[in-house]
Amino acid sequence: MKSKPSKNVFKDLGFTAEEAANLRIRSALMIEITEHIRQAELTQKAAAQLLGVAQPRISDITRGRIEVFSIDTLIAMLSRLGVKTSIRVGNKNVA
Repeated sequence: MKSKPSKNVFKDLGFTAEEAANLRIRSALMIEITEHIRQAELTQKAAAQLLGVAQPRISDITRGRIEVFSIDTLIAMLSRLGVKTSIRVGNKNVA
């Protein structure tokens, strides 16, 4: 019998709940950064200049290299893009 998938693909892949939550947050932030770069039609070089990072860091984001970014770094990048971020904290739903 297959187990029911969770709402977090990282948890389904076998990461601990803490690791899965962290990876989910980082992936969501990376998607937002990638989308803003795409919508602004920025080259990687232009995005790097705007974000104050080296061009390979932009490549890492667009290629999904989640392991090389912290949540803090990604939030700072979104801020430089003019994106307001907020954090919502709540209790887990216990089932």
